[in-house]
Amino acid sequence: MTTRRDFIKMAGLTSAAMMVNPVDAFSNSIEKEKPEKENKWLDGSRLVVSVSMQFETGGQPENAESPFPQNMQKGYVDLPAETWYQYGYKEGIPRMLDNWDKHGIKVTSHMVGSAVLQNPQLAKEIVQRGHEAAAHGMNWSSQYAMSYEEEKTFIKAGADAVKSITGFTPVGYNANWLRRGQNTIKILQELGFTYHIDDLSRDEPFIIQANKKDFVVVPYTIRCNDIVLIEGKNFSSDQFFNQVKAEFDQLYAESEFKRRQMSISFHDRIGGTPQMVKTTSDLLDYMKKHTGVTFKRKDEIAKMTLQDKSSIRE
Repeated sequence: MTTRRDFIKMAGLTSAAMMVNPVDAFSNSIEKEKPEKENKWLDGSRLVVSVSMQFETGGQPENAESPFPQNMQKGYVDLPAETWYQYGYKEGIPRMLDNWDKHGIKVTSHMVGSAVLQNPQLAKEIVQRGHEAAAHGMNWSSQYAMSYEEEKTFIKAGADAVKSITGFTPVGYNANWLRRGQNTIKILQELGFTYHIDDLSRDEPFIIQANKKDFVVVPYTIRCNDIVLIEGKNFSSDQFFNQVKAEFDQLYAESEFKRRQMSISFHDRIGGTPQMVKTTSDLLDYMKKHTGVTFKRKDEIAKMTLQDKSSIRE
């Protein structure tokens, strides 16, 4: 299998050699057509799967989007919709936590500060069971519209809430619906974060510069995301299974010759339903049968990316 990177590299070498000896260059290019198999992850993994578990219930605004029609008259509270969100901490996250333990994997939980303050015991439990607590803002405010100082205060407040309750210092960040602003990454670096996920541009982590220092992007997903597929497109659980399986199969094939990361995202009130947890369990069973597949928290991925001299830099 010749990858695009191999093709570009080989084409450049062949062009230079052709100027010296056209016949030998052509023969050598055929012999080198098949790239050497390389270990693309520092720890020996073939494909890294990164699972997100969004902890948001309690951080949403009044009358936030829900499966109910958005037709409430002004001045009234959508009480049934509130219970839909409450399902996330009453049933959803506890069920998902048991499923992660069943499969022996650790995940990254992106925690909204106000949600953590309203449900401190659950937030503590997530960390006590070995999962990463990442920051997800203080509430569902739009960061891109904030001034520099407003946004810095907002991000810090959310991270401080997570640390004060769980004892875990967040090093990763996820803006509400990925809508960061021009100053977000600069602020994150100043506050001591090492990575963010609000980027869909690659299927592997990479390094950028923030304040002239290395900062990691651990790509997120909207393709393998329950809020997009189940809630947004009304996928059934078997459709979700097939979508995620197809993504996994393709990335696993590519991972024989290049570094690949697969992301899957679950939200407390959606991914924690019985049908979705059963479907997720079936997916994990399928993935674990493949040699070289590992499941990592995003802080682990960011750390490994910084240590790896072959990581992509932009």
